[in-house]
Amino acid sequence: MGTQGSDAQGQGTRRRTLLGAAVLGAGGAAVGLPGTAAAAERHGGGYKSLPVPTIIGHRGASGYRPEHTLGAYQLALDMGAHVIEQDLVPTKDGHLVCRHENDITGTTDVANRPEFAGRKTTKSVDGVSFTGWFTEDFTLAELKTLRAKERIPGNRPHNTLYDGRWDIPTFEEVLRWAERESRKRGKEVWLHVETKHPTYFRGLGLGLEERLAKLLRKYGKHKKNSPVFLQSFEPSSIQRLNKLVDNPLVVLLSSANSRPWDFVQAGDPRTVADLVKPEGLKWIASYAQGLGPTLDLIIPKDASGKLTKPTTLVKDAHAAGLILHPYTMRNENTFLPADFRKGTDPNAYGDVFGAFKVYFETGIDGVFTDNPDTGLLAREDFVNG
Repeated sequence: MGTQGSDAQGQGTRRRTLLGAAVLGAGGAAVGLPGTAAAAERHGGGYKSLPVPTIIGHRGASGYRPEHTLGAYQLALDMGAHVIEQDLVPTKDGHLVCRHENDITGTTDVANRPEFAGRKTTKSVDGVSFTGWFTEDFTLAELKTLRAKERIPGNRPHNTLYDGRWDIPTFEEVLRWAERESRKRGKEVWLHVETKHPTYFRGLGLGLEERLAKLLRKYGKHKKNSPVFLQSFEPSSIQRLNKLVDNPLVVLLSSANSRPWDFVQAGDPRTVADLVKPEGLKWIASYAQGLGPTLDLIIPKDASGKLTKPTTLVKDAHAAGLILHPYTMRNENTFLPADFRKGTDPNAYGDVFGAFKVYFETGIDGVFTDNPDTGLLAREDFVNG
């Protein structure tokens, strides 16, 4: 897999023009790609066939439905998201389920289930203490009796309307859903799949990578051009996956002064600031195809929360042959840079289109967003502007 970087800028501009039609139609349905791009996507053209910038439904359409539910995934797809994200954690009996965290206190009704009151406990996960209920203490059958709910009801009270409507999906259920939707739509449904806390779970005898690879192979989604990105905040998880499958791989990066937990455990002194230097990017490119940096690594904020000057990360990553899918765009003021907030209500929508434009102008290849419809409209403005 080669670069989408600086040596392909002219081609990228032409592709933006060609792929500009891959946005919401008037009725809110996904519009197919024109011409050869559509054929490539139907026949496994790989991640290079995706529209640029790519709009990724963060945990589904989690701005409108409780995250990591089939309802959130379906809405993101119906809105036209190019890729839909899943986060994977294991059950006690080794099944992979879709939750952002193994702590399910805030995303399910487990706290209101008297039969599971005795499972409440305190654990240290990646050096942080949590008290609640955890997926690795439940069998899949037990987890399936729980119902999903909105994670941040204070910010998104409208999403609480859907509390209790869906259960916790297994990753295998998502793979089957993606297959059904791909057949129905005549084009591949793309997934962006993250291994959560892989070192922690490996220590419990619940290694994620082998289980993930087994499922991908079962459904024929383990190949170079398969429509499934694999991602992790732990580089060693991606290195392990690189030996098991041929999918496009993405290393996620948190704040500049942080260290991946596997680095902490292994005594590797490098920080994210080291990994975004040319030498670190070259190392990542030796086993991965992309980066998923926090947006602050693309454009840092000042002390007041306003955007400053972009870093050289986009240029440097492209020079190393890596694509960039930073995270996360959300519509609410509280999640936006200070210069794009409107009014004083932290949960009201701000000038998210203005923020999207500034980030797109840095040359990023895609972005995670809780609001895929907003991201697609912002993308349409950008490619046609």
